Amino acid sequence: MSRSILPPLCIALLLGASAVRGAEPAAAPAPPVERASLEERSQDEAIALQRQLPTAEQQQLEAGGERFLALWKPANSATPSGLVILLPGEGEHPDWPRVIGPLRSKLADAGWHTLSLSLPDPLGDPLPARVPEAIEPAKEGEAAKTDPPPATGETPPAASAEDQRKAHGERVMARIQAALDFAAGKQVKTVVLLGHGSGAFWAASFLAERKPAQIHQLLMVEASVPAGYAPPLEELVPPLKLATGDIYYKDRYADAALVRRQASKRLQHPAYALIGLDALPANPDAEQEQLARRIRGWLTRNVGEAKK
Repeated sequence: MSRSILPPLCIALLLGASAVRGAEPAAAPAPPVERASLEERSQDEAIALQRQLPTAEQQQLEAGGERFLALWKPANSATPSGLVILLPGEGEHPDWPRVIGPLRSKLADAGWHTLSLSLPDPLGDPLPARVPEAIEPAKEGEAAKTDPPPATGETPPAASAEDQRKAHGERVMARIQAALDFAAGKQVKTVVLLGHGSGAFWAASFLAERKPAQIHQLLMVEASVPAGYAPPLEELVPPLKLATGDIYYKDRYADAALVRRQASKRLQHPAYALIGLDALPANPDAEQEQLARRIRGWLTRNVGEAKK
């Protein structure tokens, strides 16, 4: 008898519980979660470097109201020759394993302080889009409705591409200036700018725009111009008339380097040196040592002559 009665009883109990649940008021939808502002990729890389590198090498500098990481390495010498400020290229951090990172150590062993800067994320490398706030679904038969945003005055127009490029350039310039202020605090008399890739463009642009009295030497390695910026390096570098070491790899940058050398000859640049290197992809350590050796030789010749 129990076998024939239990199933109907269970069904009745389940139906009753469902009715009770249906009578309960629906839970209010959860409010949208506010997401914290997303950091630049360069800031994430700086945080990672802070975990990996000795605290003594880390310097927090300020430029344009924002703080950024710079890596300081003092010269391994009782009589340092001066300071080389290193500007990484696009997508690189201040301890990048090619060019920038190796030069930090190799130049310190050659008697030079180094200060390697983290630069803002390049334009054209946007952060992931924010997740839009949840919209309440429409009831059956009704069109979806959204509440208008609260009135906060006129919405400012989106910055033009030119305004964005200008603002980005100002951020970079402010960071280079902060590095010079740091050098002044260390009482460093001789300062050299060295840019890799697009960092070479920013170094030359800073020298052309600010004309700092304490810098008389410029080093460029695999120089390039960031997308959307001008003028080209053959127009920017020769008029500086500063001691310039223009280092390129013969299999990759020969044509652009030749154009810069021709422009320097036309303007009778007094101290422009084009230095071609052989790429050694099978032996990256030897390639980095070759680069450091040529830079050390250039610094010995040009800074020594400038001090006379």
